[in-house]
Amino acid sequence: MLRVVTELVSSGERVTAIVNPASRHYDRIGELGATVMGARVVSESLLRRAGVDADDDGTPSTARALVLLDNDDVHNVHTALTARDMDPDLRIIVQMVNPRLGKQLISLLGDCVVINGPWLAAPAFVSDALEDDELTWLDLGGRRLVVGQADLIAEPHLTVLADTTSSATPELLPVTSADPEGDIVLGTGVRTLWRARDVRPAGWLMAMRDIFDSRVRKIAAVMAFLVAAGTGVVHFFGNIEWWRALYLAAGVVTSAGIDDDKFNDAAPWVKVSAVLVQLTGIVLMALLTAVVVDSLVGARLSRIIGGVRGRPRNHVVVCGLGTVGARVLEILTERGVAVVGVDQDEDAPGVQVAHRLKIPVVIGDSSNEETLRSAGVQRCQSVLAITDGDITNLESAMVAGDLNPEARITMRMFDHDLAQRVERRLGLGHSRSVSMLVAPAIAAAVANRRSQVTVPAGRRVLLLTEVTVEDGSVAVGRRLGELDEAGGLRVLARQDLGGSWDWTPAYERPLRAGDRLAVAGTRSGLARLLMTTRPQQTPAAS
Repeated sequence: MLRVVTELVSSGERVTAIVNPASRHYDRIGELGATVMGARVVSESLLRRAGVDADDDGTPSTARALVLLDNDDVHNVHTALTARDMDPDLRIIVQMVNPRLGKQLISLLGDCVVINGPWLAAPAFVSDALEDDELTWLDLGGRRLVVGQADLIAEPHLTVLADTTSSATPELLPVTSADPEGDIVLGTGVRTLWRARDVRPAGWLMAMRDIFDSRVRKIAAVMAFLVAAGTGVVHFFGNIEWWRALYLAAGVVTSAGIDDDKFNDAAPWVKVSAVLVQLTGIVLMALLTAVVVDSLVGARLSRIIGGVRGRPRNHVVVCGLGTVGARVLEILTERGVAVVGVDQDEDAPGVQVAHRLKIPVVIGDSSNEETLRSAGVQRCQSVLAITDGDITNLESAMVAGDLNPEARITMRMFDHDLAQRVERRLGLGHSRSVSMLVAPAIAAAVANRRSQVTVPAGRRVLLLTEVTVEDGSVAVGRRLGELDEAGGLRVLARQDLGGSWDWTPAYERPLRAGDRLAVAGTRSGLARLLMTTRPQQTPAAS
């Protein structure tokens, strides 16, 4: 919410924020300029006080849009349905974790934009992990397009989005570029890529090794010693052939019993020894059974079947298999990249995805050195520390850096200030914030019903989206080329009302109400465009 409110206020919106009073960002949100209403539960009366107050006579709500950012999908759905009953025409933007539920919500609410944070943020983490493979697929202007490094995108390139080599800070939407191969460009396809998938799950072979651990081996060694010693005693002192002596000794040690008439004639001390050995065998068999059961049940099936086979190299280690981690695994697999997952929770969403995709998973604390060694961090090409905790991600990055100084490390950091200081002082690699990647898309969706695609360029981002020129806006009658801003906004294609998309539009032609524009822009550039294409008489409230 803090990031979204920041984006909306900076775009000139008037914001009312319903915040839990226990939130540590409560005061900060108010300092940004938003009207803050403290409440733990969102009710119909609270929504009405916040501006969702449409009347039955057709008077629209004071609020122009409703943004729902609860972490609980059920709460978001409940609030969205309540708001839709209150105002059938209200624009609703909902952050959803479950994509299936999001699709169903669109069919229920109609004018609704569903934002899936993991789907928006995951490509940025993949881009950092692969470094030379920054590919983002999107649907824009009636075409299926891809964004990535110029040397990865098939020619011809539609436009240059960012120059990442001209300076330490990427130049967005440059007019010219000194090094075209280092540009981030927009195209229609990729060049042929091939990566070896050389990491295999441990499977049942490794599972058997985990079952027969050191405890089982020690117990089996003691039992083998007793069988060997008993075989010798029975053979030499009972005058029984070797194979029969082995059978008798094994029967005693394993508590299978003794059923042999010759042994009945043995000396008393031999019989007493047999009883003692048999009692020892009973204890050992009980211990052996307990250890095997502990390996099968106590260690849990996912841990036994999981793990990594062999000594993988040049793979990507993903630490944290939540909703973002699950999407990262899917993208890496789609691109044929070798990957190993690490998570402490065997029921995490990404663990289930990994089993479905046959990706090796190590269950354990990602900040633990042995866990990372099991994932082959010392031989990997990059590490993504994307758990839900900043400290865990920082510790994982530090341990991974010690094990493999050559690995590319990317951390998920919620605290922006901490992320900057870590990057500057510790030199552990890049940091990403899911909220910083998602907030611009949510803020843009407030004034635009179409979805946006976030393209990362370092810690900066570009948004690619479609915008409608609405009747009564200042954009009506202006030339298309007047909307372009150097480094801030670029019009890519135009669709006349009822026509088809034109990717080589005439920039001298005036705009008309109903025209659609496919654009690429910074957060501020897109915000200014939305203000220009929106009717001026509409109250700037949300």
